[in-house]
Order: sequence, then C-alpha cells, then structure tokens
Amino acid sequence: MSGKHLRYGYTTGSCAAAAVKAAAQMLRDQVLVDEVELMLPCGVGAHFHVLGGVLRDNTASCYVIKDAGDDPDVTNGAEIHATAKVELFLKHQIVIEGGTGIGRVTKPGLAVPVGEWAINPVPRSMIMEVVKEVFAVRCIPARFTFTISIPNGEELAKKTLNERLGIIGGLSILGTTGIVKPISTKAWTDTVDASIDVALACGSRTVVLSTGRTSELALQQHLRLSDESFVMMGDYFGYSMRSCAKKGVPEVVVAGQFAKLVKIACGHEQTHVSSSELDLTTLAGWLREVPAAAHLEQLAREANTARHLLEASGYDRALIELVCGKVAEACASLAPLVKTRVFLAGYHGEMLYFGS
Repeated sequence: MSGKHLRYGYTTGSCAAAAVKAAAQMLRDQVLVDEVELMLPCGVGAHFHVLGGVLRDNTASCYVIKDAGDDPDVTNGAEIHATAKVELFLKHQIVIEGGTGIGRVTKPGLAVPVGEWAINPVPRSMIMEVVKEVFAVRCIPARFTFTISIPNGEELAKKTLNERLGIIGGLSILGTTGIVKPISTKAWTDTVDASIDVALACGSRTVVLSTGRTSELALQQHLRLSDESFVMMGDYFGYSMRSCAKKGVPEVVVAGQFAKLVKIACGHEQTHVSSSELDLTTLAGWLREVPAAAHLEQLAREANTARHLLEASGYDRALIELVCGKVAEACASLAPLVKTRVFLAGYHGEMLYFGS
C-alpha cells in the first residue's frame, strides 16, 4: 500500500490473555501490574500495557486496550477487561467465563458449542496457559474464576456478522496466531468458513454467497431460505466457492450486482481488484462473438464502468445473460461438483437475472 509498511496488531484473544495474566499476578502478589509479557501462539513474544488495575479482597481486575495495528478492525481501541476471583473450594478449579459485551453461541457449526460463551478454543487455551504460569505448580484447594468483558462489546457486535452466525449479546474472543495482519484477509475468510459451517449445521442445502447486502436483500425477496443460508462473501469469491466445495455444500447461489459479476466473469477470484478498463475490453471481445449482443461491443469499449455499460445498454438481456453465463462457468471451474445458480441484482434492489 503505497510502499508503506503496515503495522501488525493483536487479536482479542491475545488481549484477553494478557489482561487475565495481569489480573492473576495482581491476585497472587497483591500488587498492581502495569505491563505483562505474553508468548503468542505464532511463537512471537509481545508486551501489553495494563490499565485500570483494582485490588479488592479476593478479586483483581484490569484491562488491555485492543491495538489492531493498521487493520481496519471494529474492535480497535476496545477495552478488553479481565477480573480474577479466588474462592476457597473443595478442589482446585479454573473457570473462564464471559461478562458484559461477550456474546453467547446460539447456533451450531462454530468452534464453540451452543450455549457457551463465545471465547474460542485458542484464546481459551492461551488463558489457561497464563493462569498455570502465574500460579505455577501450586495446587490450592480453591476455585479461580476469570471473567472477560468488553464494556461496549454489544454495540460493537452490531457492526460485525456475529448475530448472523448466532453469537448473541456481544463480541467473540478470537484469534489463532495471536496477531492481526493488516487489512486482514484471514479475518474475512475465517468468517466465511464459519458462516458456511453454521449453514450446514442448521440443515441448509443451499448456501447463498453474496457480494454485498443489496444483492442479498434482493435475493431474499425471491428465494425463501433461512437466515443461516446467506453468507456474505464480499470480495472473496474464489475462496468462498472453494470453501463450499471442500465442505460439501450441495448447491450455491452467487448473488451480486453487475460490476462485481463482470469481475467474476473475467476470472477474478478476488473482486476488489482495480481492472475495470481491462474487464470491459474483455467483455467487448465476448460481445463481438455473440450475434444478439454484437451491437454493444463499441459501447463496452467506450463505457466508463460496468454499471455505465449496463445502464447505457438499456439493461440488454443478451448482455446480462452473457455475463451471468460466464460467472456460472467461473463457478464450475472452481467447484465442478457443486450445483451453482447466478443471481444478478439491480442497483435499486430489483432482480435482473436468476439462473435455473
């Protein structure tokens, strides 16, 4: 990106583990902590500043501010809180739970069982490791409870796909490597994978891969499926199709508006690419070979954008069928065993094409 070196950040899982480590140390030593060091799952060590430390009798609490680096993450700047509590008990126990702003899982197909707090396995493992590290080999007959919370988590969750995935009431504590890569492709593709898993677990035989909300809403007017069946693939067409094939999805509907479908038709697996002029030149060549649409060749070469071509053509049916047919071919090349249909949404939410 313009030659600028982009800064990595840390996952909510790393921040939660760091806050738990600090709270555990405060509880053990009865002294406030302002920094902790953590070994991340990727093998990198990291230092975290600790804020808001409070000691009260048998509890200790603090928080770490989530730093997503240069990744546009909705949780960047969020306060990841941890409270550690010790109670005399008959046997040694370690309990990890969610508090304010942490979601609960309500649908099957995710890494966490239905009914549990949305604290994923790797972050949970990280938390267990730091607790064991702080308390070493001591086998105190007590129950240690560690509660993770994010004060504005429920509000932030509205900007994510959590609710669609069945995570209700707040955010998830996520992360497999401990770090967030800038402009994180993996964050999106992980969500695509999770969404497909949820759809299959809920019994969906048809998965809708949409490039955006407008095309998704348009399709919902014509195809009655459960909410879990709709997966927001965004720009990740190639990855999403391969994921559906790998997971055994019987049928896929690819839904998008004209400009995005033109990119897919032209062979772009990632539709964020900037190649409008080249795509229109390719499309012009195809039009020349189709008698019913050959008259649009020059218009395609002169159009400013794909949308401009569509509108200037008067929504020509031969043009639409050509592009959607090429999209179907692209789907077949990526997932030959998956039945695929193509849905083209207009720019005002109307249906322009739906393949059989």
